[in-house]
Amino acid sequence: MRRLLPILLIPALLALAPPAQADPVFSVMTPAETVASRTDRRPLAGGVHDPAAGVTFISWSGVNADTYVQAYDHASGGWTPPKLVAGGEADPHNYPTMVLADDGHLLIFRGMHNSRTVLSRAPGAHSLEGDWTHTELPEGDAASYPMPVKTARGTLVLFYRETTRELDPGAPTDFRPMKYLISRDNGRTWKNSVQLTGKEFAFGSKGRADHMDEVYVGQMRYEPGSLGRPERVHIVYTLAGGGPDQHLHDYYHRNIYYAWFNPASLRFHAADGRDLGTQVDDAEQEQYLKVADTPLERPAGLKSPDYIQQVGFGADGKPFVLWFQFGRTGDPLDHVARWTGSAWETRQVANGLRTREIEPAGRGSWRVYATRDGKPDIETYLLSGLDWRPEAVIPTPKPVQRVEVITNFRDPARILATGASSAREVSVADGDIYVVGTPN
Repeated sequence: MRRLLPILLIPALLALAPPAQADPVFSVMTPAETVASRTDRRPLAGGVHDPAAGVTFISWSGVNADTYVQAYDHASGGWTPPKLVAGGEADPHNYPTMVLADDGHLLIFRGMHNSRTVLSRAPGAHSLEGDWTHTELPEGDAASYPMPVKTARGTLVLFYRETTRELDPGAPTDFRPMKYLISRDNGRTWKNSVQLTGKEFAFGSKGRADHMDEVYVGQMRYEPGSLGRPERVHIVYTLAGGGPDQHLHDYYHRNIYYAWFNPASLRFHAADGRDLGTQVDDAEQEQYLKVADTPLERPAGLKSPDYIQQVGFGADGKPFVLWFQFGRTGDPLDHVARWTGSAWETRQVANGLRTREIEPAGRGSWRVYATRDGKPDIETYLLSGLDWRPEAVIPTPKPVQRVEVITNFRDPARILATGASSAREVSVADGDIYVVGTPN
């Protein structure tokens, strides 16, 4: 019997072991064909699922960067036709970002490149139908790149980058710090970070010797509070500017930085939890927030690191960031940095990929959505710590330029993938709109 015991235990041990996680099978829907123009939208707030209505709403940029919306009814499995909400003034920076306020109304934000923040509000709750209202928010003047977050309490936080020279002609063209707006009444009234804290800006730098005083936030990710951990907005960004010999907008890119923001206290923190107060300046940025040093150079004429990065966190709350920078041949080189509790540990995990978006994939891993220049399909990878493995290929008829995980998604509408346009001019709109998920 003693010799048989190990054999008899094998079925019991296998029953206790966690089952192997099968790679998902994705389905692709095409709500609209040959309608998308080139867009600079960040991977945040492209769409939202409304559980009260059983509907998923998406937004995208069409011809001349005009804002369109559509709705997917999970009961019928059908899409509404594209609905024009607002004009984009023929600028790819004027992309829409969408949230669902706690009163049930859809809100769309546009930072009208370097000029103003515009809020569009749906007339009825849980619906995109009817004539939307459009309100310029004077508190968000000279704004670009709106990045909205809704907290668990319904507070709306809208980060944006200010082009200070539009307000102060004497400011250098490469001084562009980050600010934010906050609303606690579902977007009806707003205050900006200057009014709330008295600080000139929320985070950024001013007067660096290398003139790298522009902030390009790649992504923000909201984490609700939990036992022993406050709610947080995780932030990853890079710097831009003219370099040490000139003031010039967006000539060089440099370095990767990470911080987190507490929407309740309005205070910023480093990865180690260090409280940096209500404003982060350059000295704090360099001492406490730097994840990676990258060269001040333009390989193959490209700005490196790229404009878009991703940020996530583990079950223990420790953050990680994912970005790509360009090698001397112009190929994207994909890097991950993980906070160990005392330092950033970094590894190059791939090359040739433009990492577009990430989402939690269970068991401490994250799914990475990536594309290759000029090629169709979205590739997915699983990232666990610094370990990286291929997962699946999502077939798309044409190349994709942007991917956003839909807020509170419900399959089969998990990600919004905006097809690449054939031209840089937004007067050309021939990219498809794809929505991807796992079949129900």
